[in-house]
Amino acid sequence: MKTYFPRTPRIMMRLFSEYTWRFSSKQKKLFLTFDDGPTPEITPFVLDQLKKYNAKATFFCIGKNIEKHPDIFKQIIEDGHAIGNHTHNHLKGWKTKTNKYLDDVLQCEKTISKTTKNSSKPRLFRPPYGKIKRKQAKRLIMNNYKVIMWDVLSADFDTKVSKQQCFQNVVKHSKNGSVIVFHDSIKASKKMQYALPQFLEIFSKKGYVFSKIE
Repeated sequence: MKTYFPRTPRIMMRLFSEYTWRFSSKQKKLFLTFDDGPTPEITPFVLDQLKKYNAKATFFCIGKNIEKHPDIFKQIIEDGHAIGNHTHNHLKGWKTKTNKYLDDVLQCEKTISKTTKNSSKPRLFRPPYGKIKRKQAKRLIMNNYKVIMWDVLSADFDTKVSKQQCFQNVVKHSKNGSVIVFHDSIKASKKMQYALPQFLEIFSKKGYVFSKIE
């Protein structure tokens, strides 16, 4: 049974308005995001596809994956994409005590700073699974983080969703200003590799620009 929506309901966006779900719809602009990397088997494919369409994206990276694959992480930055904090150990906020959760975010923050040799911390954060306690989010926002959610979910992670349905999820629901979620993970790879190139081509031909979140 699915516990998510390919298109985030408006009521959810209103209830949690302190999070960023989408951006202004005045321009033909889309915001692609990729969670859970860097992954050596997958992330380079994503970077190559984005480069073909002069597309910029935002990568929400897991700290322990950054430690394992620093060169790929640096390549994401060198290619002009934005990076965000996705915790160090991919913790589920609903099942984690607040102090432990915040410590894990901080650990990822330190890993990012160490790897980039940059003292400024990333200002973007996405909770793994999209599940975070309100008090956890409040503390992060107080520390100048922007909590970035989404309004379009590809569902490339779902073993019960076909690659064709994954593609339809993003094509059908993406609109001006949409924040779209794919995963640069092994689990999601086959569906993402099917859907992403077609998505980029279709929306490029429609005159859309793919931008990173800042």
